[in-house]
Amino acid sequence: MWSKRMAAAAAATLAIGLAAAACGDSGDKATASGQGGFPVPKVPMQKSLGQGEGKVNLVAWAGYAEDGSNDPKVDWVTPFEKQTGCKVNTKVAGTSDEMVTLMKTGEYDAVSASGDASLRLIASGTVAPVNTGLVPNYADVFAGLKMKPWNSVNNVAYGIPHGRGANLLMWRTDKVKTAPDSWGAVFDANSPYKGKITAYDSPIYIADAALYLKTAKPELGIKNPYALDQKQFDAAVELLKTQRGLVGEYWSDYTKEVQAFKSGDSVLGTTWQVIANLAEAEKAPVKVTLPKEGSTGWSDTWMVGAKAKNPNCAYKWMDWIVSPKANAQVAEWFGEAPANAKACQETSDKKFCDTFHATDENYFSQVHFWTTPIAQCLDGRKDVKCVDYSKWTQAWTAIKG
Repeated sequence: MWSKRMAAAAAATLAIGLAAAACGDSGDKATASGQGGFPVPKVPMQKSLGQGEGKVNLVAWAGYAEDGSNDPKVDWVTPFEKQTGCKVNTKVAGTSDEMVTLMKTGEYDAVSASGDASLRLIASGTVAPVNTGLVPNYADVFAGLKMKPWNSVNNVAYGIPHGRGANLLMWRTDKVKTAPDSWGAVFDANSPYKGKITAYDSPIYIADAALYLKTAKPELGIKNPYALDQKQFDAAVELLKTQRGLVGEYWSDYTKEVQAFKSGDSVLGTTWQVIANLAEAEKAPVKVTLPKEGSTGWSDTWMVGAKAKNPNCAYKWMDWIVSPKANAQVAEWFGEAPANAKACQETSDKKFCDTFHATDENYFSQVHFWTTPIAQCLDGRKDVKCVDYSKWTQAWTAIKG
């Protein structure tokens, strides 16, 4: 199993609030309003599926398009190429910003975008609406992943869900004597674990602080951790500046977090299920929980470029990657819950879907999936502007010092 993730959310410098300018650059005309009211360029949707063009050029997270070159036993690309005649060319991106930049070149047909990139791609007219009727396996995608704020606009799908996961709270059971059940454990200014707390290194982590404040300070009126007005945003930033004195190390490399918990350098902090599994496999005494406030998380989406030169092969790829067997393979290799409900019948580890809560919609109802913060408040408020992601990026730099 691989697991990339997110160097992902790393620094994004463009916010969707600036998307109108991008639309202007492309000459597209904004014709509709999406979630939060941002302009949506008019980009045609593919009406039918033709013969494959012989190749497809992908931008993907590492581990999403394995062809056996990393591990001969891990290969769902070669069977696709044999079945469809579409040769797969994959450009692995390290961050969401890099994905956006690559897709804007028009040289790539499809991208596995995270929620902190997908709205930027939509608002800039870089990707096209997706005709889910041309993707038969879409029918078996969990309902909880369809038509969400990060993969649709105005009830129009802009991609095919790939998988999902939650950002969890992990602790060393031999060091943290009382099992935590709240994110307050990592924000307590008087924490006895000062210097041993870890936090995810990305501007999107500001949403974790906002999620905690949503419950801890209800007077702030936070409804959506990605829709923060200036007062709410300032409160989250202030909390993170206080937390800075508690954090021993910010992490974005999952292997380093495994080692930090194994060595005891970190004893408490945010994590992913796959990291907990690896830490336990290396005999680190750790446990994880989904805190009572809920959590942030990710749900990646395969999107088609508006200028795709190989759209038929792109659609064939999207259908393939969410087919039960391929989706099971990539989920196990990467370490996330699959998108296709039937994938749970194909995993080599028959407990895999239970471990990753793949079928547990009540569990995922507590997860606030990454969504790009924009100036137009995603929680529906019209009487106030929200802080866009470019300012989140600036604030994150100030928080870390």
